[in-house]
Amino acid sequence: MEDFVRKLLLASLTLLALILASTVNAKTIRIGTEGAYPPWNNLNAAGELEGAEIDFGNEACERMGVTCEWVTQDWDGIIPALLNGKYDIIIAGMSITEERKKKVNFTNGYMTDGIRFATLESSGLKNMGTNWSGSQTSKVNLSNPTTKDIAAIAQINTALDGKVVGAQGATTHQNYVEKYMQGVVEIRLYQTMDDLHLDLAAGRIDAAIGDVGSLLDFMSTEQGKGIAMFGPNLSGDVLGEGVGGAVRKEDTDILEMWNKAIAEMSADGTTAKITKKWFGRDVSL
Repeated sequence: MEDFVRKLLLASLTLLALILASTVNAKTIRIGTEGAYPPWNNLNAAGELEGAEIDFGNEACERMGVTCEWVTQDWDGIIPALLNGKYDIIIAGMSITEERKKKVNFTNGYMTDGIRFATLESSGLKNMGTNWSGSQTSKVNLSNPTTKDIAAIAQINTALDGKVVGAQGATTHQNYVEKYMQGVVEIRLYQTMDDLHLDLAAGRIDAAIGDVGSLLDFMSTEQGKGIAMFGPNLSGDVLGEGVGGAVRKEDTDILEMWNKAIAEMSADGTTAKITKKWFGRDVSL
C-alpha cells in the first residue's frame, strides 16, 4: 500500500511538472527570422535585430501577453528548422504560396510588397523604367494577367534575353525566373540578398530580381547609389499572396493567437504605421 501511495505521489508530481512547463512555454514564443533582409528584418552593426517585422513581431507578442524570443536562421533552412522545433513561428518576409502551404500553415497576411528588376544606372536596361506608363502597365498581377500584363512580361524577357539575372535561392523570386524566364536568361542564385546586391553593384550580373522594399533599401546606401529599378511591379501566382507567418500544422493555438493580433494591428493602423517607418510607405495588408 505504501509503495502504491509513493507511485501515485510521484505520478502526480510528474504531471504537475509537465503542466507548469507547459504554462511557462505558452508564455514564450520563439520567432525564427533571417536577420539579413532589410527593411523587413536585419542584424544591425551592433548585432541587434531591427526592421519592420521585428517591430511588428514585438508588438504582436505584447498584445498576446507573451515573451518574444527571436532566433536567426539562414533562409535556405528556415522552414526545416521550424519543423524540427527550433522556433514556433517564422516572421521573415515569407510570401504565402501554395507550395509552402504543403509543409506549413500560414497566418493571415500582414504586409505585401511587389517585386521588380534592378540593374546598374549605366546599363541600357534602366531606360525600361520610363516605359511603364500610359499605354503600358506599372503593375502586373500574375494571378489574373491582362493582355497588357502578358505584353509587359514579354518585353522584360526580350530586354533580358541571354543575360545573367541574380535571385536569392529558395524564394518566390527564383520561382518567377524559373517559370517565366526559363531558357531566356541565365539565373545565378545567392544565399542572401546582401550577396546579390553586392554582385549587382559590382557588375558581376546584368540584373537582379527582388522585393521593392529590399531594393530601395540597398539603393539608399553608398554601395547601391548606382542601381536603378526597371520594369513593372510584379505580384501574384508564384510570387504569393502577401507575407504571413508560418507555423507547424499542428500548432493551431499559436496560429489563432497570431491571427487575432494581426487583425487588431491591421484594424487600428499599427501595422501601417510600422511599415511607413521602415519602408517609407504603407505596405500593410
